[in-house]
Amino acid sequence: MIFNIHNPSKWYLHPVFIFTCSILSLATALILTIYWYMEITAALQVIIKKFNIDPGQIFPSRTGMTILVLTLLITVVLAGILLAFIYYQRTLRLFRLQHNFIYNFTHELKTPVTSLKIYLETFLRHPLEPEEIKKYSQYMLSDVGRLIENINSILNLARIESRAYNTDMINQDIVDIIEKFCEKNKTLFHNCDIIIDNPETKWIYPINILLFEMLLMNILSNAVKYNSSANPYVKITFRPYRQKLLIDFEDNGIGIEKHELKKIFRKFYQAESVKSDIKGSGLGLYLVFSIAKIHSWNITAKSEGRGKGSVFTLSLPTEV
Repeated sequence: MIFNIHNPSKWYLHPVFIFTCSILSLATALILTIYWYMEITAALQVIIKKFNIDPGQIFPSRTGMTILVLTLLITVVLAGILLAFIYYQRTLRLFRLQHNFIYNFTHELKTPVTSLKIYLETFLRHPLEPEEIKKYSQYMLSDVGRLIENINSILNLARIESRAYNTDMINQDIVDIIEKFCEKNKTLFHNCDIIIDNPETKWIYPINILLFEMLLMNILSNAVKYNSSANPYVKITFRPYRQKLLIDFEDNGIGIEKHELKKIFRKFYQAESVKSDIKGSGLGLYLVFSIAKIHSWNITAKSEGRGKGSVFTLSLPTEV
């Protein structure tokens, strides 16, 4: 029999309620056992004094040890139940995230495919002017781009989690790599002004070029996608701080709610504040986090809230 734990009419089947009842029952049993033992012991001591009975005949020497062992066993049972409950809650959360991912990703695939189908049917059924053909072809290319982006996200996730990538690190100037990447892919971000604050300093790091470009692509793509400004921009700043090099990717996009800043790097997670506006796979920032970790770097996010932009900061150790 399968119970729907989300059914409000069956609240008594909710795992939180069952777990709480189990803990309370075990704790009550332990307290009552100790209480009754103390009551019985007190009563027997009165009888011993009254009739001058040898205490060794009434209280075996192992009674205290038995109580201690039972207490430890119940403690272990309580800890086991707690760990099982925590594992269940994490599994349930992962299931929900995967469900949301499948739903959103299916939508992301279905929408451009449906759009392509409509355009192709239009080409077949109606004679079109060259300008109309060009316009519809641009729409189709945009839809194809969305499909490629989603497929690449899945492929990249599989490669990173299976470690099926080239782990060779090459010492490179990270400023130079970012400048060349932005120049090479400027057509992808043509609606967004990318400003690089070049410090005219070489920062040499061991870098996996393929993975690092994947990291840059996801950060910049998100900055463009989640931006409703009339003049979107991303400002990339390099600044040394203590024993680290900090690279800030600052945008004027839709921003991130403060309570979601620590969650956005989770696999399949999508911020509630943007779900109603734009659908995504929930993998982009997880890939960014994973690639940073492979390089022994750190990535954090800051935002003042909805509509106030965001700053993603890549933290690299100065000495490598």
